[in-house]
Amino acid sequence: MIKAEINGVSVEVEKGTSILDAARSININLPTLCHMNMVDGKTRNCKGTCRVCVVEIEGKSGLLPACATELREGMSVRTNSSKAVKARRTITELLLSNHPKDCLNCEKNTNCELQSLASELGIDEKNFQGERTSFEIDISDGFIRDREKCILCRRCVTACNDIQKVHAITLANRGFNTNISTFCNEAIELTNCTYCGQCVAVCPTGALKEKSNYRKIWDILDDEDKFTVVQIAPAVRYALAEEFGLESGDLPTGKIVKALKLLGFKLVCDTNFAADLTIMEEANEFIERFTLGENLPLITSCCPAWVKYAENNYQDKIELVSTCKSPQQMFGAVAKNYLPKKLGVKKEDISVISIMPCIAKKHECNREEMKDNSGIKDVDLVITTREFAKFIREAGIDILRLTESEFDNPLGISSGAGTIFGTSGGVMEAALRTAYEWITGEKLEVVEFEVVRGLEGVKEASIEINGKSVNIAVVNSLGNAKNAMEEIERGESKYDFVEVMACPGGCIDGGGQPYIRSNRDILRKRMDSMYEEDFNKEIRKSHENPMIIKLYEDYLMKPNSYIAHKILHVSRKK
Repeated sequence: MIKAEINGVSVEVEKGTSILDAARSININLPTLCHMNMVDGKTRNCKGTCRVCVVEIEGKSGLLPACATELREGMSVRTNSSKAVKARRTITELLLSNHPKDCLNCEKNTNCELQSLASELGIDEKNFQGERTSFEIDISDGFIRDREKCILCRRCVTACNDIQKVHAITLANRGFNTNISTFCNEAIELTNCTYCGQCVAVCPTGALKEKSNYRKIWDILDDEDKFTVVQIAPAVRYALAEEFGLESGDLPTGKIVKALKLLGFKLVCDTNFAADLTIMEEANEFIERFTLGENLPLITSCCPAWVKYAENNYQDKIELVSTCKSPQQMFGAVAKNYLPKKLGVKKEDISVISIMPCIAKKHECNREEMKDNSGIKDVDLVITTREFAKFIREAGIDILRLTESEFDNPLGISSGAGTIFGTSGGVMEAALRTAYEWITGEKLEVVEFEVVRGLEGVKEASIEINGKSVNIAVVNSLGNAKNAMEEIERGESKYDFVEVMACPGGCIDGGGQPYIRSNRDILRKRMDSMYEEDFNKEIRKSHENPMIIKLYEDYLMKPNSYIAHKILHVSRKK
C-alpha cells in the first residue's frame, strides 16, 4: 500500500494504482473519453489517448494523464487546479472543433459522452476554427460508421481486436489524417466483421451506431393488408427498464406487452416460445450426434455473430455448428408457415417484427437461407432494445403507468428454459434439462445447472447422463470462441457440446442493449433477473411447454421431421 494526497485529501491505495482509480476511490470525479475497463473485467482500453483527465502533480512542470500515471508514495495531486481545468477545456474544445455540429440529428444525442463533457465544462461556443476531417458514411446491414464523429478514443479497436479477436478495424494514417479504418479502407460489409456490435456498445459518440429501422414500423402498422406479428427477446425485457430510469428487470413484462398492443400489433408474441422450440430441435440433434459419436462437439447456432465468425474463420469445421436456426428465425418461420393454417391469413400478408438485444440479428434476417423458395423472409424487420425505447417514447406511451397484459397465443407461452436463453450458459442449461430427460426417461428433479451460470468467459463441466459423461463448455466473447476453436482444430478438445455467444455475458450485453459503459454490475442484475423469472415459472423445461407440444402435434410432427428440417434448419456444408 502507498499513501498520497489528492486535492488535499489523504488516500491509501495498492501500489500500481493509477491516479484516476485512486481519485475515484475517494469520490473525486475525473472525466475521460478513452479510458474504459472493458466488460470482460480484465481488459482496459488504451491509456492517455484523449488527455481530458490531465492533472497537476507537485514537482512536475507539465500535466499528466491520470489514467496512465501511477500514484506514487507521498505524491500530491491536484485534479481541479486552474491549470488542469483550463487544459481540460482546451482539449475538449479542440475535439469539438473537428466534430460535426448536428447533435439534434445524432443517434447519440443526450447519450453522447463528448456532449456531456462539454456541458460539464461549460463549453457553449466554438472557440477554434479550422479544417475538419471528411469521410464518407459507411452503411452496412447492421450498423453505420460515421468517422467524422470519431474522437480516436480507440475503444472500438480494443473491443474488436482485444476482446472479440475479429480485427475488422484498426488505427490508420498519422497526424490530421489519423482515423479508425478497415483493411484497405474497405466498406465494413466487405471485411470479416460479424456485426456483434461491441464496437457500437463502447463508442462514446455517434461515430458508430446501429442502422435504425424502428420508424419503418409505422408504415407497416398503417398497412391494413398486413397482419403484424411482433416478438420480443428475453434479454430485451430485462434491460428495457434501464431506458426508463428503473433498475434492470424492474419493468414488468406485462407492461411491455401492453405497450406493444397499444402500438397496434395484431399479435404480440414471445421469442422465449421459439427458444423452447430451438431446444426441441437442438437437444434432439445433440442426442443423435452424441449417440453416434459423430460430428462432435455440437456447437450452438443461436448467435448470428458467432455463426458469421465461424463461417469467416473455420469453414473446415462448419459442420460442427448446429443446423438449427436461431430462435428469432425459428419464430419467423413458424409464424409464416403455421399461423396461416391456424388463423386463416395469407403467408405473404404476415409481417414479423423482432425486438432484439443484438445488432447481428439485423444482418441475420436478410441472409438468403432465412428466406423461403419464393423469397419471403422469416423475419421482416429487426429493431434493438434502444430503438424500441425510442419507438415507445415517440408514440407517447407512458409505459411505467400501463396496466399489464398477457402475450398472445399460440406463440406466447414459454418455459423457464426459454427465459434464460439471454444469458451466457442459458442455452446449455435449457438443452441439458431436456436432453437429460429424453436420454434417461427419468424426471429431472433439480433443473438448475449452476456450473454453467455466471459471467466468466469460459465455463467447463462434465455432466453424467445415464452413466455417460457429457463434457460441456460455455463460451462467451468471440475471443474466447477463437481459443476454443483452435483447440478443436488441433484435436485437443475434450468437449461434446459447446455453447457460444459472441457478446461478453451473452445477449444481456448485446450490441443493441442500453449503453452501460461496460458496467458488470448492471450485467449481473440483468442476468439475475432472468434466473429469478426462470425459478418462478410453473413450466421450466422446453419439452413440457404445452404450446410446443401442440405445435408438433398440429404441424411439425416431431423434432427433425421433414417439415421441421425444412423450415427450422439450414445446411452446414463445407
